Amino acid sequence: MSTLTALVMTVPASERELAGDVLWGLGVAAIEERDPLGAGTEDHLVELWTSLGTEVESITRALEGLPRRWRWRLVEVDERVVHTWREYAHPVWISADLVVVPAWYQGDLGPHVSNAIRLDIDPGEAFGMGDHPTTIASLRALRAAMRPGATVVDVGCGSGILAVAAARFGAARVSAIDIAQAAVAATVDNARRNDVSERLEVSTTPLAEISGCFDIVVANILAPVIRELAPDLRRVLEPDGVLIVSGLLRDRTSEVVEALAPLRVIETDRCEGWAAITLRW
Repeated sequence: MSTLTALVMTVPASERELAGDVLWGLGVAAIEERDPLGAGTEDHLVELWTSLGTEVESITRALEGLPRRWRWRLVEVDERVVHTWREYAHPVWISADLVVVPAWYQGDLGPHVSNAIRLDIDPGEAFGMGDHPTTIASLRALRAAMRPGATVVDVGCGSGILAVAAARFGAARVSAIDIAQAAVAATVDNARRNDVSERLEVSTTPLAEISGCFDIVVANILAPVIRELAPDLRRVLEPDGVLIVSGLLRDRTSEVVEALAPLRVIETDRCEGWAAITLRW
């Protein structure tokens, strides 16, 4: 039996979204919410189960800095169980002419698919299937900001869905970067799957080492990370460029906006309690 390492985090129910936000940002592959076994009177706690993919060491190192009230443990689980979520994955229509399709999906997409941009995505051991509200909002904002021949950098690319989408929307050159090797592998695979490999450059190069400027900078990552990267996000943005940041809870955007000043907000797309913000100089 093949096994994978799963993280089980126990958090107050009122903080499940915030904890989930942190886990997504760390690069987990999926999150399942469960009631704790043997919780007794602790009926206000929930367990978040997630696969760590191949990034066990880096993710557990990051967990050491989490609030003490968020208890966590690692367990070994059957790999077949971890991947059962694939059986329930379904196409996500971002708009009437844009759909994200699980690469293994064999069902009917309806009569309008022939006129739609179709993104076939397999996240592998990375994050990004297209159904999370931050990804949906980021895709909408990215498409609205796109212009033919634009240059794009996707910071924290995960499965590469935003980088692939940028190329499909008409970008001439896309740089996709992530600290996780699993994300690089998934992005390369999805670029090939969607026939845009020649326009994507994928690497683990830190943003601080990226040279040059881009017409569009997109970062669907944790708010604390965006604040930390703010100087470099501004540095790599063209004077007439657009910055799109997401991974933000809709009522916790002010600190990110302040960190990105003097960039100014021109659009906020809210989706199920989350937000994607578009900024310009």
